[in-house]
Amino acid sequence: MKQTLAQKLVARAAGRGSVTPGEIVTCKVDLAMMHDSGGPRRVKPMLERLGAKVWDPSKVVVITDHYIPAYDDESRKIIRIARDWVREAGIDNFYDEQGICHVVLPERGHLRPGMFAVGGDSHSPTGGAFAAYMFGVGATEMLGVLVTGEIWLKVPHTIAMEFDGALAPGVSAKDVMLFLIGRFGLDGGQYQAVEYRGSAIRKLPMQERMTLCNMTAELGGQTGLIASDSVTEAFLKARIETWDSDPGAAVLAHHRFNADQLVPQVAAPDSPANTKPVTDFKNVPFGLAYIGACTGAKLEDLRMAARVLKGRKARTRLLVAPASVRDQEVARADGTMKILEEAGAELLANSCGICAGYGEHVLPENMVAVSSTARNFKGRMGAASSQVYLASPYTVAASAVAGRISDPREMLQ
Repeated sequence: MKQTLAQKLVARAAGRGSVTPGEIVTCKVDLAMMHDSGGPRRVKPMLERLGAKVWDPSKVVVITDHYIPAYDDESRKIIRIARDWVREAGIDNFYDEQGICHVVLPERGHLRPGMFAVGGDSHSPTGGAFAAYMFGVGATEMLGVLVTGEIWLKVPHTIAMEFDGALAPGVSAKDVMLFLIGRFGLDGGQYQAVEYRGSAIRKLPMQERMTLCNMTAELGGQTGLIASDSVTEAFLKARIETWDSDPGAAVLAHHRFNADQLVPQVAAPDSPANTKPVTDFKNVPFGLAYIGACTGAKLEDLRMAARVLKGRKARTRLLVAPASVRDQEVARADGTMKILEEAGAELLANSCGICAGYGEHVLPENMVAVSSTARNFKGRMGAASSQVYLASPYTVAASAVAGRISDPREMLQ
């Protein structure tokens, strides 16, 4: 029977030769990832009440990113709980203040094609960029995984999103996702597996693929997937298995698009689904430009912004929070950070920060911002009266230079 990539990954985890969409299977978990916000402080007391231990500490990764840097008693307590718990549980895979979990996890070599993984965060589908089946779970489900190493799953259907051609200069994976969310809505993924296919997807670098799979959460899918290939292998710097859908495998829906025709996109407050071409928002004023988060401040994202900002100055306040320490170090070494700083960027910590509504830089009352983050729900990034327009790093940078929402293609010519 011809199988989709999602079916193959679930079948492997379930110890089966094949699976059928809709059936319930029990899967063995290869990796469980948690961060400081939804991890140890939630599962530690539950494990203690059960008198249970972690099934396999070597398969658990804990990353501090939400309450970093700690700035008050609550955040200091939450970080302390995480640091104490990993020692008590014998977890060696602990990355403290190294960046956002969805970026740190793959950059430290924890994801491989063929894996079945869960994460204690809704953007855990990022792992699907590596042809690993990964999705987000709550604290109670994570508790079950930590104790048993298993989780049940309803085998998903696959929704194929195929992009042929190639993205034009100034158009990125963020624009692809905003376009899809605007087209299909926040429940367009129907909590199924969304597989990104086509020549345009194959041409994307690894971190751009990560953005696609990450924002499957905003599209309403359970996981996002991209078949593994030479790009995957080059990023991981290791020999890998090739995992892909069988030609002709049945899918729930197959949507085809021409990537050449896609233009920069912007999502208006207060939903990623409020998306239209950037030209529909030209000249909208704002007070803050923010380049941050797992969808907008990876090394590739920082380089996008630098292509626009080189030799220019930001007219509005521009905050930059690189997604990981390693990405920031590389960006520093190759001159990217210098370009951003010379343009007037203020550097923030390598953490979720404003995106998750934490820290000392959240949006104040009535602030209008243009941001490379994944969500712009009312009050998420600060005061309920603030307004956030979502865009790619290209568009955020161009808008910062112009002092109004602007088309980055005009500055890349």
